[in-house]
Amino acid sequence: MPAQTIPAVAHYECAPETKEDIEYAAVPIIDFTNAHTPEGRGELAPQVRDAMRTHGFMCLVNHGVTQAQNDRMTDIADVPFSSVPAGEQAQFASRTKELGELQGYKPRGSWHLDNGVRDQIQHYMVVHPVFEQQHPKALHPFLPEIHAFMEHNQFNIIYPILRMLALGLELPEETFVDLHPFEAKGTTLHEEEAKTKNVWMKGHTDTGSITLLWSQPVVALQIMSPDGKWRYVRHVPNSIIVNAGDTMEMLSGGFYKATIHRVVQPPRDQRGHTRLSHFYFAYADADVRLVPCAESSVLQRVGITRKCRDEDAPTMRTYRTMRASMYGNSEVERKDNGVEEQVVGGVVVKHYN
Repeated sequence: MPAQTIPAVAHYECAPETKEDIEYAAVPIIDFTNAHTPEGRGELAPQVRDAMRTHGFMCLVNHGVTQAQNDRMTDIADVPFSSVPAGEQAQFASRTKELGELQGYKPRGSWHLDNGVRDQIQHYMVVHPVFEQQHPKALHPFLPEIHAFMEHNQFNIIYPILRMLALGLELPEETFVDLHPFEAKGTTLHEEEAKTKNVWMKGHTDTGSITLLWSQPVVALQIMSPDGKWRYVRHVPNSIIVNAGDTMEMLSGGFYKATIHRVVQPPRDQRGHTRLSHFYFAYADADVRLVPCAESSVLQRVGITRKCRDEDAPTMRTYRTMRASMYGNSEVERKDNGVEEQVVGGVVVKHYN
C-alpha cells in the first residue's frame, strides 16, 4: 500500500448517503479476513461458490485496505478529472474504437446508448505496467501509489477469489491464478465520473474474469436479480462489490454467472452529485483461449454450458479488444424484449436496454 512519504492531494468530498427508501438487491457479504490461508479459503470457498453461481455478485469486507487508504485512492481518482485541463486530457485519449485499447481517457459521448442519445461517462484507465503508460503530468506523483494499489487488488483480492472459485469447481487451487498473471496486459484501474439522467450505462456483462468496484455512496448501480427485476446495490462503507464477467463464465463452463448490471440515475437526494468510482478489472492472459475447464469434476456432474464451440472460442486478447472497440460503436440486433445482441469473436453478447 502507499509509502510513508506521500505527495499532497486535494480531498474529494463524496456525496452524502441517500436517505430514501430503496429496494436493494440481496448481495452476499463475504468477510475476507481469513482468505489468505488455505484453511480460511477452504471455509470461505462454499460461500464464494454459491454467491458467484447464484448471484454473480458479492460484497467483500475486511479486505486489507483501511478506510483512510480507500479515501486516499478516491482523492487520487479525482486527479485526472479535476487537475488535468481539457486540452491535456485530449492528448491521452484512448484509441478504443480504432484499436480496442483501453488505456487513457474515454471522453463523454463516446458510446451510443439509444435513439441518438450519447453517454455522459468519463473515465481514465490505468493499464499495467503503470510506469510504461504515458500519463498526464498531474498524475505522475501518484503513480507509485496506483501501482501498489493495483498490486494489492491483484495479489490480495483477485488471487484469493480465483483460488476459491477453483476450489468451488473441485479444480487445483491455482488453476485460475495461473491463467491470470499480473503481467497480463489489460489489468486496469478505472476511474469514472458520470453526470446525466435516467440510464447512464445500459445493462451488460463485463468482459473480463472478475471486476472489483470499490463501493462509493452514490447509489446508481443496479443488478438484474434472479427473478429478472432490476434492484440497486447497497453502499457498504469501505467494501468492494465483486462481480464475475464473461471470461469467468466461459472458463467455468457456465457454472459461474457473468452478472447483468447497469448504471442508472441515483435517488432524488443524490441527483446532481458526481459518481466518482475506482474499479479494478482482471483479465486472463492475452493468449488464453476461453474454453471451459472441462476437467472439473463438478462440471462433469452438472454439465457444461458453452457460449460457442470450443474450436471457435476466442482468445482473451481477441475477445477483449473486439468488445472494447464495438461497445456503443456498432450495430446491434434488437429483440422484441428490449435485449440487444452483438456477435463478438464468435460469442453472442447481450445488452439490456
